[in-house]
Amino acid sequence: MRKILLLSLFLLCALALQGWAQPLESSVIRTDTVHSLILGEDVPVNVYLPAGYDQNAAKKYPVVYLLHGLTDTYTAWAERGHMKDVVDELIISGEAARMVIIMPNAGHPDSHNEWNGYFNMPGRRYEDFFFGELMPQLEARYHVKSDKQHRAIMGLSMGGGGSTVYCQRHPDYFSSCYAMSPWLDNLENWSDTPGDKLYIVCESVHEHSAIDFVKNADENVLERLRTVKWFIDCGDDDFLLDLSLELYQVMRESGVKAELRIRDGWHCWEYWHQALRLALPFASRNFGPQES
Repeated sequence: MRKILLLSLFLLCALALQGWAQPLESSVIRTDTVHSLILGEDVPVNVYLPAGYDQNAAKKYPVVYLLHGLTDTYTAWAERGHMKDVVDELIISGEAARMVIIMPNAGHPDSHNEWNGYFNMPGRRYEDFFFGELMPQLEARYHVKSDKQHRAIMGLSMGGGGSTVYCQRHPDYFSSCYAMSPWLDNLENWSDTPGDKLYIVCESVHEHSAIDFVKNADENVLERLRTVKWFIDCGDDDFLLDLSLELYQVMRESGVKAELRIRDGWHCWEYWHQALRLALPFASRNFGPQES
């Protein structure tokens, strides 16, 4: 009996050592670039790939576009938002589907002299680039499902407004939109210098007002908006809160269903870090059928 017990312990130790010797399956964030003829530059992106992505080239994943805010860059969600840890935890717990997450660059810390923004502006056609070059190139490059039912968009502040407007103007592309502390309109320009880059992006946000879009939408447009699942998430001390409340109200009056959450917090990474924990399960619940 003693020999049998010793042999069993030896086998268990050998199996454990064999498991430890093998590399553990892990997610990764890859930095990539998209060459843009529209913008005349190479645009960097971070791409989150779930654990096991490289082990099965035939498997395709749902895709989320995760947008950063004003004066941030494509690295913000990884470096400041610690998104990899959040996504890994949600996938392991079963709260979120395994997905590919694309984080494109649309900003720069020097907002007066460098471009920020997701919309077409004088001198920069970012929206045309996003839909005409970035999405087609990356969805061909990575193993993703390129259809409305398996594509979502979300973002914070400028990216929250960008996500909302993109989904309003292109509802056939996305199953859901999660807007975190979204910059939805701009009634007062934050720059006193007409023509500098911050002045231009503030003007573009006002021209692409997400609130006015719903107010001016006819029934055909509203019906298309109803095919998207909407979620607006803003802190009770956020300076952009009134815009979120107004958008929710006009959507409600127009018969476009949306979720609204006003949580304790303000315009900061602590708030958005928690928002991501709500956003990814929301997107997952609204994806179409997944592969086993």
